Amino acid sequence: MDIADFYALQTGPAPLGSGAPAKLTVHDLGNLRVPSGNVGACDPFVSLEYPLVVQVPPGDFPVRVTVADVSEEQDGSHLREAYLSLVLSEADSVTVEAVPGPDGPPPPGHYFTVGVDAGTVAFVDAKAVKRCMPDATTWYEGVFDSDEADSWFSRMDADGPHPAGTANIVMPLASNGENIVLSHSGWGDGFYWLLQTKDAEGNLTGIHVDLAVVGKFDEEPNDDKEAPTDAVSTVEKSKKSWLANLLRR
Repeated sequence: MDIADFYALQTGPAPLGSGAPAKLTVHDLGNLRVPSGNVGACDPFVSLEYPLVVQVPPGDFPVRVTVADVSEEQDGSHLREAYLSLVLSEADSVTVEAVPGPDGPPPPGHYFTVGVDAGTVAFVDAKAVKRCMPDATTWYEGVFDSDEADSWFSRMDADGPHPAGTANIVMPLASNGENIVLSHSGWGDGFYWLLQTKDAEGNLTGIHVDLAVVGKFDEEPNDDKEAPTDAVSTVEKSKKSWLANLLRR
């Protein structure tokens, strides 16, 4: 992908895939704690236990969502999330490329993708999930949709402190603020490229889920393989999800 066709963290005009105009705004979703250096990208309501994993320096990093106004009138009446970004550096990004998997980068022209089946994407410390979440059998009614104000669905539906459709949530059993940052996924379900940007010295500046709202696409990035669902270990699931989601652009 050419950096000229990449609009994450930008404000102002950008083209939709159809060529129609859109206007971008960027919203701060707070910091993500990544003490292990293993950033997980996933649909949190489907694959929180086995996200795609990207290695970054351990630390706390800002997460921002780039939102596109896709209304014909450009009046803010129809907004869609275009990118979810973990910001590793404020330096200017000069290149954008596929993130590498456990065995290195994918072949040229290919990308690893985040599978979405609940209209949501998220970043989380992949190694924190096991120790900071209760038994997975209780997640849906006890954590995601408990009908309480602190449920994840309720937090995403709220108008604050972050824009509706997003949330920054400390996981239930966290002992040191381990959290997850969530956002609705643009047009909804599908498979979305996981990208990284670098500065002029080749240092990572960000990890991004491209939600296929703005920019140019030779093909839609959400028209192929399903994420794995077989019951294997977390490590095996993580590696298998990388391989299952290898997608030709």
